[in-house]
Amino acid sequence: MSTNNEQIIAVIGATGRQGGGVVRALKAQGKFRVRALTRNPAEHEGLADEVVRADLSEPATLTEAFAGAHGAFVVTNFWEGGGGVDELAQCTAAVRAAKAAGVQHFVWSTLPNVEEISGGKFHVPHFTNKALADAVVSSAGFAFHTFVEAPFYFQNLTSVMSPQPQPDGSKAWVLPLDPSVRCIHMGDIDELGNVVAGAFANPERVGQGQVLSLCGSLVAFDDVVAAFRGRGWNVGFVQVPREVYAGFYPEAEEMAEMIGFFQAHTYMGPDAEQKIALANEVATHPPTDLRAWVESVTAVLDASVPGSEGS
Repeated sequence: MSTNNEQIIAVIGATGRQGGGVVRALKAQGKFRVRALTRNPAEHEGLADEVVRADLSEPATLTEAFAGAHGAFVVTNFWEGGGGVDELAQCTAAVRAAKAAGVQHFVWSTLPNVEEISGGKFHVPHFTNKALADAVVSSAGFAFHTFVEAPFYFQNLTSVMSPQPQPDGSKAWVLPLDPSVRCIHMGDIDELGNVVAGAFANPERVGQGQVLSLCGSLVAFDDVVAAFRGRGWNVGFVQVPREVYAGFYPEAEEMAEMIGFFQAHTYMGPDAEQKIALANEVATHPPTDLRAWVESVTAVLDASVPGSEGS
């Protein structure tokens, strides 16, 4: 890959959804050398200009990971290993290593502080724990630092939160949510890299602690149902009480809290419009909206997903 200069951007989680998108977007942009950071570099040769071992749970590995890098993108995964990852500790380790290595621009993948926004009414650790690390990034003294927020993944609609079989043979999303309330900021998570690449290319514009939020569409689940029905899918929505949903699976209690927060405050909170607009200003490509994404995936899924027109 040809680059315009030799500044290195080190990308944590380079084989995951967020980090992988960042690697692809930076390579396409062509402004930086890309260093992919992964626990298993031997399995991912050629992924980027450099592939280096790094593990956020092993801070000693971060010294080499960030050595000589101009920028760093860092993301943590609360649910790794069954949930409960200490994201504050992992972010702090990354910040210390990056600062010691002389990194100039640190980009941290965060989320809204649910407890603060809701006045303590909702408890969603996999959101708030990331937000609590923001202060560590801000106080580290990097020349530039930027926060990015990932949306509710469109991909969740056909995977971890896919519609469930119903007695009439259809499928339905079953959630403790009023489907008419437009409150969920959704997007194609593979496109977060476009926002991150734009941030690294515009440090003077968004490198003083600005928050950039990826969003393809602000939707209600009625919109989701309509988009899939428009592609021939026999799907619907079933609203269930919160206490019923909370007993569905081990993590359902936190998910119920999260959904309650969405309905009360939206996914990205009260300053969502400003954060989304800023992300769109610097992103290397505009985000895909819900209907366009549904059209792009249903043709592939129709042949294999029960409840679809092609099943």
